[in-house]
This record gives sequence, structure tokens and C-alpha cells, in this order.
Amino acid sequence: EGSTIGLTKVTDPGQCAKAYELASRYDPEVLCEQFIEGDETTCPILGEGASAHALPVIRIVAPQGNYDYQHKYFTDDTQYHCPSGLPQAEEDAIQRLVVQAFRTLGCRGWARADIMVRARDRQPFLLEINTSPGMTGHSLVPMSARSAGISYEDLCLRLLASATLDTPPGAVGGTPA
Repeated sequence: EGSTIGLTKVTDPGQCAKAYELASRYDPEVLCEQFIEGDETTCPILGEGASAHALPVIRIVAPQGNYDYQHKYFTDDTQYHCPSGLPQAEEDAIQRLVVQAFRTLGCRGWARADIMVRARDRQPFLLEINTSPGMTGHSLVPMSARSAGISYEDLCLRLLASATLDTPPGAVGGTPA
């Protein structure tokens, strides 16, 4: 659903039915994933193909490690660290991972990838790539861009300059997709 709506952290098999019931209220297709204990991070990507590059990583610290809808939008308890404070080797590994995923999926323009860094071995795991992340002045992509010395206005201009209107194969008359 997005924004962790319908998400439940299941710690006992007996909780599965209730978790499924909640998630299926939002979408009949329910995804179950292994929980990765560790640092929650996010990293924006700009560009296309070989020119795609990652912006600085943001490390997210939510109360009790619970970065849910409430902690994303309705409290001031969640902390966003940019620069991330992670060791440079970890930040570099995250940035390589997200750029590789961005290119492999054929993304272009911009996106934001969510990554968990597993606590026990510091291995980064890609959770998802959001190809239409928030772009308000207090959203995560502009926060990372500011850390890289890119103002909100310049970021918006870069995104507009990279935008295209694609015509799907077989379309008549050049009508944008």
C-alpha cells in the first residue's frame, strides 16, 4: 500500500492470520518478507543509465525501531541523519547497490531506494525503489540533495530537465504515455 500502511511485524506464527487480515484490507495481494534487524536507510538516485548516481544516504532512527505510518507523518520522534553517520565503506556499498538496482530496473530521472543494513554483518538489503518519492521541502529526497549542496529549486530544475514524454510502442500520433 505504501507508507507502511497495513504492515505488521510478526514475531510469532500465531500472529500470521491477523497480520494477513489487516494487510488484505488494503490489497488482496499480500507480501510477506523476512524481517531484517538493523539500520533503516534510504538513498535517492538521479540520472539515467551510465549517468545515474546516488545522493547521500539518510539513516532513519524511529522510536523502538518502528518506522511506521504514525512515525513517518505524525510525530517528531523520528530522527533523520544526513550525513548518515555510517562508516564510509557502508555508505559506498549502499550507493553502489541502489545505483545498480536503478539501472537494472531501467529507472531514469530520479527515485529513492529503501535499504536495511543488517546489524549482525552490516550487509545492505534493498527493500524497494520508489520511482515517485515525496518532493515537498521536508521530504527525504530534498534533504539528501541539500546535504550534497543541491538546493530544492535546483533539484526541481534538474528533474524537470530530465523529464521526457515517451510514446509507447505502437501509439499513433505521438500521444504521450
